[in-house]
Amino acid sequence: MKDAFGAPQSLLVLGGTSEIGLATARRLISRRTRTVWLAGRPSPALTAAADSLRALGAEVRTVPFDALDTEAHEERLGKIFTEGDIDMVLLAFGVLGDQVRDESDPLAAVRVAQTNYTGAVSAGLVCAQALQAQGHGSLVVLSSVAGERARRANFIYGSSKAGLDAFAQGLGDAMHGTGVHVMVVRPGFVRTRMTAGREEAPLATTPEAVATAIELGLRRRSETVWVPGALRVVMSALRHVPRPLFRRLPV
Repeated sequence: MKDAFGAPQSLLVLGGTSEIGLATARRLISRRTRTVWLAGRPSPALTAAADSLRALGAEVRTVPFDALDTEAHEERLGKIFTEGDIDMVLLAFGVLGDQVRDESDPLAAVRVAQTNYTGAVSAGLVCAQALQAQGHGSLVVLSSVAGERARRANFIYGSSKAGLDAFAQGLGDAMHGTGVHVMVVRPGFVRTRMTAGREEAPLATTPEAVATAIELGLRRRSETVWVPGALRVVMSALRHVPRPLFRRLPV
């Protein structure tokens, strides 16, 4: 059934143990969502995530999914859509990596790029085509402000998110007029397991705040969402800082 007023009845989360993904699922379940698919590598964490959402009253199914196994994406994700319409797909998987280690370990750096970009391109195209075939739905892509301008401290991760962001924007243009809504979400520093132990950046936020912004963006049919919203102004300024000066900034 078609989603109404930005409140999907069915949700597919790619990255089924993502804290942002689960926070979003919880928020949408409290509104209107009744069926949730969690796609991720089979693990106790994925099972626990599914159980936690079932406790909220949703019908929850899990499906094996690995961002790096792109050859299996079309078959495994396509099968989900044969079970019924999906109102919303949330592309929430990604890895931060370890910048210091990855600079001296090209294979580790490539794994970050393949997960955050190549895997997302594959899964994003599969889901967008399936949404287009059913004639409606939203594809929400978790990008990052790190993709706005490469920083010395995390340029490997940032470059992978820059690629993902550009891809998602182009995909949104390609889907325009088809009934498929593509929304790019650009959070700043989010307090999650992935960032635990790292120094917080200014304007740090939470998975719940990102989930709230996603729901509002869906209702508004937004194409780009910044979390928090003040980051739009901050990044607009940083994009124009001369490079010699940018290198000296504590960002």
